[in-house]
Amino acid sequence: MKESRYQWQEETDTIKSESLFPALKELGLSNDLAPLLWKRGVKQVEDVASFFYPALENLHDPFLLYDMEKAVERIQTAIMNNEKILVYGDYDADGITSTSLMKESLELVGANVSYFIPNRFDDGYGPNKEVYKYYMKQEQVTLIITVDNGVSGHEAIQYAQENNVDVIVTDHHELPEILPNAYAIIHPRHPQGEYPFGDLAGVGVAFKLSSALLGEIPIDALDLVAIGTIADLVSLTDENRALVKLGLDRLKETDRIGLQIMFSETKLKLAELNEETVGFTIGPRLNAIGRLGDGSPGVELLTTFDDEAAEQIVRDVEASNDERKEIVQRISGEALLMAEQESSDFNLIIKEGWHQGVLGIVASKVVQKTGRPTLIMTYDEQTGLIKGSGRSTEHLDMFQFLTQMKEKFVSFGGHHMACGLSFEKDKVESIREAIKTQLAAGEYDFSQKPALAIDENLAIDQITVKKIEQLNQLRPFGTDNPAPYFKIDPETMTSMKRLGVNQDHLKLLVRSGETDLDCIGFSFGDALEEIESGSGLSFVGQVSINEWNGQRKPQFQITDYCVNGLQIFDARGKKAQNFELSKNDICGLVFTQPFYDKFSKTMNVKLFDFEKLDSIDIYQTIAILECPPSLEVAEKMAVAYDVSRWVLLCETDFDHYLAGIPTRDDFGKFFKLIHQQSSIDVRHKLDAIISYLKIDKNKVIFMIKVFFELGFVTIEDGLMKRVENPPHRPLTESTKYQAYLKKIESEKLFICSNTGEIKQWLCSIGGNKK
Repeated sequence: MKESRYQWQEETDTIKSESLFPALKELGLSNDLAPLLWKRGVKQVEDVASFFYPALENLHDPFLLYDMEKAVERIQTAIMNNEKILVYGDYDADGITSTSLMKESLELVGANVSYFIPNRFDDGYGPNKEVYKYYMKQEQVTLIITVDNGVSGHEAIQYAQENNVDVIVTDHHELPEILPNAYAIIHPRHPQGEYPFGDLAGVGVAFKLSSALLGEIPIDALDLVAIGTIADLVSLTDENRALVKLGLDRLKETDRIGLQIMFSETKLKLAELNEETVGFTIGPRLNAIGRLGDGSPGVELLTTFDDEAAEQIVRDVEASNDERKEIVQRISGEALLMAEQESSDFNLIIKEGWHQGVLGIVASKVVQKTGRPTLIMTYDEQTGLIKGSGRSTEHLDMFQFLTQMKEKFVSFGGHHMACGLSFEKDKVESIREAIKTQLAAGEYDFSQKPALAIDENLAIDQITVKKIEQLNQLRPFGTDNPAPYFKIDPETMTSMKRLGVNQDHLKLLVRSGETDLDCIGFSFGDALEEIESGSGLSFVGQVSINEWNGQRKPQFQITDYCVNGLQIFDARGKKAQNFELSKNDICGLVFTQPFYDKFSKTMNVKLFDFEKLDSIDIYQTIAILECPPSLEVAEKMAVAYDVSRWVLLCETDFDHYLAGIPTRDDFGKFFKLIHQQSSIDVRHKLDAIISYLKIDKNKVIFMIKVFFELGFVTIEDGLMKRVENPPHRPLTESTKYQAYLKKIESEKLFICSNTGEIKQWLCSIGGNKK
């Protein structure tokens, strides 16, 4: 049995959603979409049409945002007086698109505008006093507009305001208890505001300021809004859904040279462009620019009219993205190893030499693998500080949790699921202790699995191209509007294999009845043995249409799985290299002392003793290291240890089954030799005996033992003598002969049979019914 990683939540009550049937019928849509809409918060008939067909009219009035009118008037004054305006952005995809949008909007109304994207290594996140000072004194900037940052920039903003430079903050990040002393703060969750939707991305807030400033919706900027909103993983509901859906339509027709070249280089088909394209292709590339260096080329890429410049930037972006992938893979491996060694409910992982730009990605990967909130930090030689990023689980609000110890930090900001911070090197241990103390006081339960809502159980023959096309009408998918999750219970699996350069991914074909379904599991490569070993499998995942050579087929993308039945892991022979038999949660089982001596040095091993079974029953997985001496012993073992996970190594000191028992002719030759010689020195002349008889050495030794046991010969000091007139006894009376036969029978099952046959035998003996 293999438990699922998530806690599957299957909701079957769909009666209430039937109230949406008339609205769906009016739009010509399937009633099958009703329960999916209901679960996603669309419960009013009047909301159905706007969900599927959002329009510009669905967008909220930008002047509902607090300080918007004040901000617009200040910008207009700056334009009239030809003041120099600085757009101060951020180095991620949201910040780059926000900066590009604000720069273009200000240029449209004739502003004297420049922009600055902070370097995460030199300038850090958010307003930087030294940068402000430079632009104020050297560039004579008199108005600064922040995009996608600012609400935590107290010092820099205070400095600017005190020196007669106004700062207009546009931001969407978590609000601190005390807001900075800015000229205006435009934030969808401003404590004094009443904006109807609080989940705008940074680019969404910039878009609102642009709309208010221009007096109309800047339709040409919707492509930027879609990219930034999707990349920042904000809620794709309400206004964001409209912005993204309309923005994706605009993106398919974009005039931006840089994006056109990027689409060409990455072989994207514009007609098929969707939120996944942005989330997995465009967003990561824009993020890669700022993760590894200066993010300013990202703005140039999105705003340039120069073909040659755009082509060079795209080449640079591709190189940065490839480098970013390599760095993430290396650091993730190191961090996961450290997390396993730390074994804490809250991972605080620090190592010198790690690249600061990818620590957030690494933190996400560690959280995904460990299910624990994680801070990934490294030492910054330039500042002498420990810097890094955090990612959390649904069980802990990262921002609120760390806010309680913020006096220990030099810088800190973020939200429920993510944060960035820095602190002095000598504070490491005190922060570790503070985390432990707060965890104990808060009684957080990280043993609870994260929830995964399953929309429907589907038979494999229900997953069709037509069904998936209906589901795609719910797009764009994202936060709070996830692609539907389905559960399938295939009867059989075939053609299972690993894919990818590092064999990270898994591809398999599942079948129920006469219907096959292609399945793909990204980052599930290491689950091959688990899935291959079991029966009673269930998969949870999402569906898509796979197009190849003009054919369109349904495909199931695995998110989670469980094995409900008995699992047999085949580690026999060369396959043993694929198993970590020394893991603490595996107990090895042997039947003789020599094998105990062999394995006990490297792993937890028990010598089978039917009288002392309680010493092994804490384990869920048992590795049969030595082939059982007989099926009777194997049966006692299996009934006593009714576990659901068996690993087969099944080594033996001699392959009895393949060698076979000596034949009657073999025994006859040996018997004849004994009668020809009154005595034989078996200690020193064994090789000569073997050569003369032309019989395998192990068989000769076995026959000597059998004849000795039956009283046909005597052996003293290595000298074997025949017994005159020995008793007439059949060979089968020998216990050694019987034991050999039993070993043959056991080896036939445990060494020469496939795992299906072994599983069938285990289930047939009364135990292991799981």
